[in-house]
Amino acid sequence: MSKDNVKKLIGDVFNEIADAIQSGSFAPKVKVGLTTLGSEHGLDEVIKAAEMATNKYNDFEVVLIGPKSNTSLTTYEVTSEKEAHEKMESLLDSEEIKGCVTMHYNFPIGVSTVGRVITPALGHEMIIATTTGTSSTNRVEGMVKNAIYGIIAAKSVGIKDPKVGILNVDGARQVERALTELKSNGYDISFTESMRSDGGIVMRGNDLLTGTPDVMVTDSLTGNILMKMFSSFTTGGSYEASGYGYGPGIGEGYNRLVNIISRASGAPVICEALRYCASCAQNNIIDISKNEFASLNKAGFKELCEKITSSDKKAAASENEVVAPTKKVVTNDIPGVDILDLEDSVKELWKAGIYAESGMGCTGPIVLVATEDKDKAIEILKEKEYIG
Repeated sequence: MSKDNVKKLIGDVFNEIADAIQSGSFAPKVKVGLTTLGSEHGLDEVIKAAEMATNKYNDFEVVLIGPKSNTSLTTYEVTSEKEAHEKMESLLDSEEIKGCVTMHYNFPIGVSTVGRVITPALGHEMIIATTTGTSSTNRVEGMVKNAIYGIIAAKSVGIKDPKVGILNVDGARQVERALTELKSNGYDISFTESMRSDGGIVMRGNDLLTGTPDVMVTDSLTGNILMKMFSSFTTGGSYEASGYGYGPGIGEGYNRLVNIISRASGAPVICEALRYCASCAQNNIIDISKNEFASLNKAGFKELCEKITSSDKKAAASENEVVAPTKKVVTNDIPGVDILDLEDSVKELWKAGIYAESGMGCTGPIVLVATEDKDKAIEILKEKEYIG
């Protein structure tokens, strides 16, 4: 080895020692990639974000994948987004980088991204599961998987026992029943309670603003809208200025750490997306995911998903014409039925000779029955798994 190489090696060692003393950690730095092409705010904005992250955090290293630019950061030169993603995948597969932040990347069905925001009311961090991609073509199964992906992401950023809430959207009650069944089968999941006086694990709009759960479960289209709202509500929408981006793609058997940002993401968001990605790499999100799915499958996760998807057949069967019993005055409401099951649950009661109507209360869908029929109606709806 030449004298120059020896000097460089010694210099690198002393730099690493200095960085370790400053950060308090002697673990080797992970390398996180950032593709620089595609931003609506231009190349300079993306490079600014990488340099912000480098100056703000000293426990990971940022490398760029994009055209040559005026920066001291290591750059893998490419000339198109297609080349950038090919290079990114190559660097990930060779473990030259441990994770990468990028825009407009396509994941396979079964993989979706878990975003992370800062809520406006109390400044809490909250994970939104999920924000892009498709966990399943079945809505309810997809949201159940989203809950799992959110838990994996939360554990990957150091939340050991994340508290889960389900946003009050179509399918929420069915998701609640499924997750409760997983818990009763031995899967370790913790639920939160809504801040509203009626409580429950189904979250209201207020809970979004206050960041009540660690993990807010929803469908990916709603999650995508929420990400845009949280990240750019102070800027008018054209510049995402707050939060950690749309997050890592997670799915059973998926082995690349790819975090997504929007083309509208500004430097502050891209900087924190790099932080998010680095934390997932340092805590080994791939192993966390493997362990989580091992626990899930012991708790009958695959069988539960099959049961959820087979409910489509039940819905088709319920389309057969059912004649309503003699009409009664219905003054008692039964909450907890999902909007997707509401009309089917009413017909189920008709079959049993109980007159019922569907309605919408302040907390969501309700089934209306007469006072004398309420107990029997609840018994039937529980037996048929329309309510928990």
